[in-house]
Amino acid sequence: MTRGRTAARREARLEYADIIIAVVGVFALGWIADSLTGRRGLFAATLVAGTGALCGGFLAVRVFGVATMDETGWMIWAGVGTVACLITFYLFRNTR
Repeated sequence: MTRGRTAARREARLEYADIIIAVVGVFALGWIADSLTGRRGLFAATLVAGTGALCGGFLAVRVFGVATMDETGWMIWAGVGTVACLITFYLFRNTR
C-alpha cells in the first residue's frame, strides 16, 4: 500500500512539469529571437512568444482536438505558434 501512495505523490509533483517546460521553452525562444535581431526588447519578444504559445496550445487542444493537456503534443503546437508569432512580429514591426 505504501508503494502506491509514494507513486501518487511523485505523480502529483510532476503534474505540471510539461507546463513548466513549455514556459521555459517559450522564454528561451523569445530570448533567442531577441538576441538574433539585435536585442531591441526582451519584454516585447517574450510577450509575443507567450501569446503565440497560448494561441498554438489553444489551437491544438480546443480547436483541432489533436492533443490533450495530458499529452505532450500541445507543447509542439505551442512552439510552432511561438515561432510563427515571432516571425510575424519581427517581419511587420515598425523599425523607424
